Amino acid sequence: MMSSVPQSPLLALQSIEKIYPNGFHAVHELNLSIGQGEFLTLLGPSGCGKTSTLRMIGGFELPSSGVILLNDHDVTTQPPNRRPVNTVFQDYALFPHMTIAENIAFGPTISGRKREEVRHEVSELLSTVGLNDKANLYPGQLSGGQRQRVALARALIQKPRLLLLDEPLGALDANMREQMQMELKNLQTQLGITFIMVTHDQEEALMLSDRIAVMNAGRLAQVGTPHELYNRPSTEFVASFLGITNMFVGEVKEKTEHGSLIDCSGQIFSLLTKVEQPVGSSLKMGIRPEKCFLGDRILAEADSLTFTARVKKSVFLGNMSRLHVETPFCPDFVVDIRDSRVSEGDITAISINPSNIMILPS
Repeated sequence: MMSSVPQSPLLALQSIEKIYPNGFHAVHELNLSIGQGEFLTLLGPSGCGKTSTLRMIGGFELPSSGVILLNDHDVTTQPPNRRPVNTVFQDYALFPHMTIAENIAFGPTISGRKREEVRHEVSELLSTVGLNDKANLYPGQLSGGQRQRVALARALIQKPRLLLLDEPLGALDANMREQMQMELKNLQTQLGITFIMVTHDQEEALMLSDRIAVMNAGRLAQVGTPHELYNRPSTEFVASFLGITNMFVGEVKEKTEHGSLIDCSGQIFSLLTKVEQPVGSSLKMGIRPEKCFLGDRILAEADSLTFTARVKKSVFLGNMSRLHVETPFCPDFVVDIRDSRVSEGDITAISINPSNIMILPS
């Protein structure tokens, strides 16, 4: 797993700004380093600046200010064809009148590489992406997942140092998307090429990425491994965007030798960490639904926190039930549990481990 800051980055974005002619400020003072062989995802809601950032890395847009370094070389103003970078778009952009082999061979052929060399590389790549029996078919004869693999092979034959993926799985149905997610990660691991992907799909980002750069309103909200971002988000936005988070507010009552006492509407939580906020100040906290336990599954640990709640709604999701409950400190508290035995209107106990509570900035 890649560390939070690569020591020898392949790509470095330094103080990147993007302001469009209509005055829209898409990217603000962005600083980001990406390591060799890393799979990094730019994640965020629509309009957050992730696609503008990807297009600047690829050379399709020029930054309004700032520097883009690739292998310590300034490529800020270089056009796309002068960068060792290639892009796979959501619509694949395959030539419908060309066979699969011809589509893959198109780039190196027009750049003057020897035909026999190109033919050999096409064959190797078709085998790599599992399409060696589709060489003479046309894009219209393939499934969405197969066309996506052709687009990957066509980008990879140009031997990029960096592969950009703009919502590459967005056009696929749910089952094919899940299959291609695993194939994409296995391919990136096998080739060792740096991948930068744009997506708004949180699960996809968590599954594929070595690191995730969460963007919000043109700024980097947090960069880290999926585990870091999911379990220790640094902002309320990151906590709420990366999955469901129960948010609630308490008051710091006391700081003890072993942690802190927090009053949440009369429910006292004993945290195992000393919070930075002074006694008497408010504190925003959060916990993931799957970190909570109900009724007969109450945690056995002596330091677990237990409180009562009324079940408002139960939603069956196949592999689990999602319960919406009312607690003294949170009117809509969500608990994910398997094989729930409670019904709407029941009063039940909820138990949580204090180490799973996230402390969020106010």
